Amino acid sequence: MSLTAEDLRLKAEKWLSSDFDTETREAIKKLIDGPQELLEDAFYTSLAFGTGGMRGIMGVGDNRINKYTLGKATQGLSDYLKKRFPNESLKVVIAYDCRHNSDTLSDSFGNRFLR
Repeated sequence: MSLTAEDLRLKAEKWLSSDFDTETREAIKKLIDGPQELLEDAFYTSLAFGTGGMRGIMGVGDNRINKYTLGKATQGLSDYLKKRFPNESLKVVIAYDCRHNSDTLSDSFGNRFLR
């Protein structure tokens, strides 16, 4: 399914809400005002979780690695584990490697399992 220019703009504008940090909102504004191809690449699909985890280009948008897309996947895993193993003490391992921002991003997600 191909998204129209209007659909892409509407998806991007959701990232202008106060749920997102100022730096992210500013980057989204630049995407909206910039070349259509860049906006389309950042929003034409949502980054998928595959057998190798989530892999992609770092940046803003649904089709990018960032604290929001990784946070959404982490929250989904947490919700699944809590539903699948109710009333059990869950343990997870959150690790990082040498990839860009791996340590910073991994530090951001442990608290999602505490909710």
